[in-house]
Parts: sequence; C-alpha cells; structure tokens
Amino acid sequence: MRTALPAMEYWLLRNRRYWRTQLSAMTVGPVLYLAALGLGVGSLVDDNVGADGVQGVDYLAFIAPGLLAVTAMQQGFEESSWPVIGALRWWGSYPAQQVTSLRTRDVLTGHLLYVTVKLTAAVTVFTAIAALFGAFDSAWVLAAAPASVLCGVAHAAPIAAFSITRRVEMSIAAFYRFVILPTSLFSGAFFPISQLPAGLEQVAYVTPLWHGVDLCRDLALGEATFAASLGHVAYLALWAVGGYLLALRLYARRLAP
Repeated sequence: MRTALPAMEYWLLRNRRYWRTQLSAMTVGPVLYLAALGLGVGSLVDDNVGADGVQGVDYLAFIAPGLLAVTAMQQGFEESSWPVIGALRWWGSYPAQQVTSLRTRDVLTGHLLYVTVKLTAAVTVFTAIAALFGAFDSAWVLAAAPASVLCGVAHAAPIAAFSITRRVEMSIAAFYRFVILPTSLFSGAFFPISQLPAGLEQVAYVTPLWHGVDLCRDLALGEATFAASLGHVAYLALWAVGGYLLALRLYARRLAP
C-alpha cells in the first residue's frame, strides 16, 4: 500500500488546481437533487401516498440515502473511466509512472486510493447538505457515509478494469448511457424496486448499486440489522476486490512494455 502513495499523490496534485470547481459541483448537485426531487417531487408523492409515506417515511427521507449511494457510484464512474483512458493515451501518466520504481499494482492502487479520497469528500458534502435539508433523523447516517464509499469503490474498480481495455472514448459514453443511467434509475433509489416488473426486479437485486442503496437507507433510517448489513457489505466488497483483481490483470497486460 505504501508504495502506491506516490501514484495517489500524482492524482491529488494533478487535480488540486480544480478543487474549487470540484467542490462547487459536489455542493450544487446535491442541493439541486434534494430540492427538485426530495422537496419538489416529494411534496407531490407525499400528498398522494398519505400519512404512511413511502415505506413508512416521507419521500425526502426515502430518497436521500438512495441519492447518497447513487452519488458515490457516479463519482466512482467519473474518476475511473475517462481519467483511465486519459492517463493511458492522452496525458501519458500511466506509461510515465511505469518507467519509475512504481509497479503496475502501485499505478492501479494509487489511482483507486485517489478515487476513494474523492468519494469520501463527495459523500461527506452530500451527507452534510442532506442533513441541512432535514432528510436524516438517525445518527446512524454517520455509518451510511462510509457504506456509500464502499459502494463507490465497488463500482470504480470494475469500471477501471473496463476502461483500461478501451481504445476509443466513445465506448465510455455508451457505457454510461446504457449501464450507469439505467442502473441508477432501477436501483431502488427513487422508488421501491417492488414496483418494477418481476424480471427487472430480479436483475436489480443483483446489481451492487441496489445493495449500496438498501444498505445506506437502512442505516440512515436506523433500521439496519446485522445480518442484512453484513450481507450487503460482503457483496459490495466482493465487487470491489473482484474488480480490483480483474483490473490488475488487465492493467498488467495493457501497460506491458
């Protein structure tokens, strides 16, 4: 792990000039989502479903933990897709790191450590803003933040494995359009997946994002059980570790002299 720190430092230094822009994006996005969906659409939903709410809570409390997981997933995608292609083909930073003492494992691990730092910043900002909106009543939301980071890493690692094999950036755009967006919509973040057709509902249960959404929601609402939480964490960890091992193999193949 220590040998990967120089690679992580590269990404931190490379992006330090953009930190104000990135912080603005991390702030404006949650405000717009929570205001438009949590309060705007939420007022309509709450008026129609009555006192029982959505799964027993008002729509803002229902959607905020789901958006937390979706935010982590999308942040993980953004930092492990185009930047991977850029580091390989446009900026040459991956090949440059390879001629130093860094190993392929260090190059990949350093990048994913940086992604984890960005995820931590993004979910911290989101959690703080959602709390200001009154979306959380339970102190267990403090556990939902690291859970969402795990959700983000569970997506970032396999996406990095996919991205390192791409020769044209258009495939990344297609991946976002046909995988990331549908996954976000059908993950249970915006409505209970029990409302999906039976086939799609079963597919949703398999996606790591559903596990991230369900884990974050259970924690944020103070309804988490040990067994269910352990199952979600294990499944997300499986995606993270499996994606990392796959990425390591594909990085070694692509970065070979």
